[in-house]
Amino acid sequence: MKIVDVIASPGLTGFYFDDQLAIKSGATHDGFTYNGEPQTSGFKAVRQRGESISVMLILEDGQVASGDCAAVQYSGAGGRDPLFLAEDFIPIILEEIAPMLIGQQLDSFQNLVDRIENLRRPNGERYHTAIRYGVSQAILAGVAKAQKKTMTEVILKEYHLPMILEPVPIFTQTGDDRYDNADKAIIKRAGVLPHALINHVETKLGKNGELLLEYVEWLRNRVLSLGSKEYRPVLHIDVYGTIGIAFEDNVDRMVDYFAKLEKAAAPLHLRIEGPMDAGSLISQIEQLKALRDALRVRGVQVEIVADEWCNTYEDIVKFVDAQAADMVQIKTPDLGGIQNTIEAVIYAKKYGVGAYVGGSCNETDSGARTAVHVSLATRPDQLLAKPGMGVDEGYMIVHNEMNRTLVLLKREWNKE
Repeated sequence: MKIVDVIASPGLTGFYFDDQLAIKSGATHDGFTYNGEPQTSGFKAVRQRGESISVMLILEDGQVASGDCAAVQYSGAGGRDPLFLAEDFIPIILEEIAPMLIGQQLDSFQNLVDRIENLRRPNGERYHTAIRYGVSQAILAGVAKAQKKTMTEVILKEYHLPMILEPVPIFTQTGDDRYDNADKAIIKRAGVLPHALINHVETKLGKNGELLLEYVEWLRNRVLSLGSKEYRPVLHIDVYGTIGIAFEDNVDRMVDYFAKLEKAAAPLHLRIEGPMDAGSLISQIEQLKALRDALRVRGVQVEIVADEWCNTYEDIVKFVDAQAADMVQIKTPDLGGIQNTIEAVIYAKKYGVGAYVGGSCNETDSGARTAVHVSLATRPDQLLAKPGMGVDEGYMIVHNEMNRTLVLLKREWNKE
């Protein structure tokens, strides 16, 4: 089955682009937007709508396979590629990527995405991660249509993975509405919750961690009161380095605090994402490993999740090789082609480190559905409900795609 044409359309994402530099420099909230001047190249406002590009491959039998190019909320920050606006990048896709795809056979996902991943622009630069992300989704969908298989089956076959007909736990994120949205996640019986967006010491963590401790106690009680006896979700909280700030990166003090958090969460298991931000890849690995080792010595079972400075496949390999964390977040848009997410999950699991197929609130339904198939095939420990910052919509998209696919796979399995 050949690709006979490539077209593209502008789209919107499930959230917004935020100028992280401007926010850190003091931009203030004004309703749902911000006051202040943008400081990152490409931004026209501190907060602006998230944009995407749908790439559609026209197959020779008339079928259409699509994928969405999208970038994370804080585009242009922390070494990421620049702001991704549809009007800037549609011409690049149609003029530079499309000619490379037209006429190609859709007989191997890996072969074709590797060609795109390694392409260089006429000026020698790599293509934006968002382009590689969306085009790889379209290629995976195209190979699946050509073979009349699900995307899950394509990945299973090409990466020689076993078929396991069980759902993957879904992780919901509450955003700042961490109480009402936690209720939503509990009512829907999410496997992992609530993320909680603890990104400020004084107002969210507490100078001595007291605000987060109170929240974890509330969360545990809420799960036990709203949930059934059998419902015991994992609590996963992203603290954006604030614990390191509050406790001055003192490992002993942080371990003492983690012990309090563990007690507050019991009988629920607790994961803490991004406890500190050490300012560089090497320092982050060293500090996370020191904290993880100290927790083990003290017998504290709280798991550490790597996020900051763990942005690419190569970064993930370094964190895993150092055994610096109990789990790594695999942030799908930042890795470029979706094959990098597949390989990152496989690598982490091979060496006994938990894998979390994450991503961004600023993605689309297409990226979310593709992540479901990647997860059903590679079996990470959890999958992010996305896009958006509410619970309902993202959870619905991911949950329903997972259940649809499992029913289809079970039907095919029973036929055999």
